[in-house]
Amino acid sequence: MSKPRESKFGPEIEAGNRPLYPTMIERPELRWAFIRKVYAIVTVQLLLTIAVSSVVINVHPIKGFFVSSRAGLGVYISIIISSFIVLIVLRTFHQRHPINFLLLTLFTVLLSFSVGLSCAFSSGRVILEAVILTAVLVVSLSLYTFWAARRGHDFGFLGPFLFGTLIVLMVYGIIQIFFPLGKTAVIIYGAVAVILFSGYIVYDTDNLIKRFTYDDYIWASVCLYLDIINIFSALLMLLGGGGDN
Repeated sequence: MSKPRESKFGPEIEAGNRPLYPTMIERPELRWAFIRKVYAIVTVQLLLTIAVSSVVINVHPIKGFFVSSRAGLGVYISIIISSFIVLIVLRTFHQRHPINFLLLTLFTVLLSFSVGLSCAFSSGRVILEAVILTAVLVVSLSLYTFWAARRGHDFGFLGPFLFGTLIVLMVYGIIQIFFPLGKTAVIIYGAVAVILFSGYIVYDTDNLIKRFTYDDYIWASVCLYLDIINIFSALLMLLGGGGDN
């Protein structure tokens, strides 16, 4: 570790050499390099999502195919199932280079396609509002988590509660598919999902600071990317009034 620079106000501690939390024993600059790498990957994922979603929204034959044919519904379901399968495989091989990057790219494209279809059935105003609110939530919660971690707060305890809520939300969503409860129920679902994945932003950012190993950069990126996409999708549902655009 380099010696702190001196100034007229006393020792100047470089930000890269300051511990991210009080009990930190690893070298801070290594952890910061890992964090930057993860955020860089997530940024590329989000840019790819914007590109794919833009194609889906602006190429009208794509939207028409999914609206006017049963084959479109079948393809959409296949995309959703395929993204889950790729995610499971990615979880297994997330430390195997270069297959991890190939699987990550495939997963991002598949999920981006479903995001684009959701946006295709929403108004431009709703999409813009969802993007702005998602950015505000993600940035503010991430900054708060870094601030809280430096002051000794730990959010590892949130894991079981978040997972339990996620299971309830998934079951609720399945019930909605077979026994629709109306727009009010959809809005409630969206509101709970926003709160849930906001909690996951804090939890996964805390893991990024303290628990993910340096070889987990792909899986850490997947976790944060999914949190962001799920917040956006939930806000899209919530702001759209359950489909009333």
